[in-house]
Amino acid sequence: MEQHYFNHALTFRKDICIGCSHCMTACPTEAIRVKNGKAKLIDERCVDCGECYRVCPVGAITVDQNSLEEISNYEYPIALVPSVFSGQFPDNITHAEIIQSFYDLGFSEVYEVEHSVDFVVEEYEKYLQKEHARPFISTFCPSVVRLIQVKFPTLIPNLLLHKAPLDYTALYARKKLLDQGVEPDKIGVFYVTPCAAKIVAIKSPVGEEKSTIDGALNMNYMFNKSFRIIKNGISSKNKPTKKPLSKQSICWSLTTGESSIFSNIRSLAIDEISNVLEFLEKVENDELDGIDFLELRACDESCAGGILCQGNRFLTAEKLRKRATYCETVEHKNKPKTEKEFFEMIDYLRENSEVQPILARPIMKLDDNVVEAMSKMKRMYEITNVLPQVDCGICGTPSCQSFAEDIVQGRADIKQCVFVQRILEQNEKLLAVDSANIMKDIWGHKKLNKNSLRDELKDIM
Repeated sequence: MEQHYFNHALTFRKDICIGCSHCMTACPTEAIRVKNGKAKLIDERCVDCGECYRVCPVGAITVDQNSLEEISNYEYPIALVPSVFSGQFPDNITHAEIIQSFYDLGFSEVYEVEHSVDFVVEEYEKYLQKEHARPFISTFCPSVVRLIQVKFPTLIPNLLLHKAPLDYTALYARKKLLDQGVEPDKIGVFYVTPCAAKIVAIKSPVGEEKSTIDGALNMNYMFNKSFRIIKNGISSKNKPTKKPLSKQSICWSLTTGESSIFSNIRSLAIDEISNVLEFLEKVENDELDGIDFLELRACDESCAGGILCQGNRFLTAEKLRKRATYCETVEHKNKPKTEKEFFEMIDYLRENSEVQPILARPIMKLDDNVVEAMSKMKRMYEITNVLPQVDCGICGTPSCQSFAEDIVQGRADIKQCVFVQRILEQNEKLLAVDSANIMKDIWGHKKLNKNSLRDELKDIM
């Protein structure tokens, strides 16, 4: 097990949080509790999927990100823009205008992330010939990788240890400038990210000591900057455009983007994290046979549904598929399928493509001592049988099972359960005032302030 858990891109602001518990119930790894009327994150459980960010009604969850001003620290700032970015814009704005707006923002080079996809596809096909636990599970989505580390450590051997197109494009863009004699510290590579998980993947990568990317920029913020420049009139000093992407490259970050490339094996694509969880349970329990490759994405419609995307995910996906069809029928007519420059740099890319073994960080590790862990497991089972199994969340934890775990780990008291309180009160082992104080410790004094609620209660009772 790793000694240090990675950082997180999501931050909970206590000054804004109202303790509504929306985030707690939405979290797929039960990483959130409510204490003193505020949401609290259990770091080792969080996979940065962003579901909490998506459901927070007051904007109390923020995303850590780099500032656009940081590109001024580099003489040669490079922008890596995913294809889903172009899908955010109205139909009357061209792809060329979108790319040009990044040059106007101060970037010296602009690459679409998927420029390396055709190269990656060929590498995938070679990798899948290896002796390996089946099904292969894609590592494209960082949240899924972390989900497997946290909840399904037995499936870690199934992970496809191969860099994503983002990393290859970053390597390629940097190497091109290095070959031109540019000093390494003058080059800065920035990724326009649709989600929080990829921010963490850059700042605290899994399977690598250091990312090839220097910073991550919020896609929603960059959309507003780009859109404003386009509306005000982009520069007439047009930069040379890169070669058009292939159809499979444009659709790579959408659902079925990876799985559709395999015609001779059985592959499946599953998106939205609750569906991914359900499917991983089936794989872990050996309920599925004959599947060779799994494309798993945490967001609905994959990257088009990222929490930092400006546009509607379904409309974004539609626009990208239209663009892919156009490129296939017009722009790619009589043009080679693969990006030639990537294959000219193939030795360099392969030398830097190694991914270290990914380690587990199971959340159900109750104790380092096996005997003590077994004792705690037995105690958990006993407590769970006493609890009502309604997963109401009133105790400040998302489920009765997670509440039982918190009790044996010393993070909670069984009296926090409102059903247990009522039983103790009936047996005169707990006073009503003590029950009220317990609830105040969980949900905050404001929600249970009799003076502030007295008049309101009179009106409705």
